[in-house]
Amino acid sequence: MSPVKLYRVVALAEAVTWALLLGGMFLKYVTDTTEVGVTVAGPIHGAVFLAYCVTTVLVAVDQRWSAKNVVLGLLCAVPPFVTVWFERYAEKRGLLDSRWRLRDEAPSGLLEKLAAWLVRKPLQGLAVGVAAVAVLFAGAMVAGPPV
Repeated sequence: MSPVKLYRVVALAEAVTWALLLGGMFLKYVTDTTEVGVTVAGPIHGAVFLAYCVTTVLVAVDQRWSAKNVVLGLLCAVPPFVTVWFERYAEKRGLLDSRWRLRDEAPSGLLEKLAAWLVRKPLQGLAVGVAAVAVLFAGAMVAGPPV
């Protein structure tokens, strides 16, 4: 999958899980009918939020984003639905290519070497990405819910 397609899918998934969580919060706090929406959608959104952050860093390293764009991309995961806006912003400004740069170019530096390995071996890269999200998710569960 190309960087632009991957980023689009993950950004949209993050927005959809935000909508599910907001719906669950409405049922819990406004209608006071059930907590099941928050109980189910909360962890799903948390995992997809982390996947979006991991994807943002991987794509940013591969596509040589500036630090400003990396931080902006990560911060856009916090307010609801802004990941979709950022994905469109990034594509319009040429931050998302249809090919992985590090599949063909020699990496320089530790982050580029790691990113190159991930994009050159997509199945192993997916497994590492899932493992990274799982470890981060477990750490977040130990830390407790956001305040």
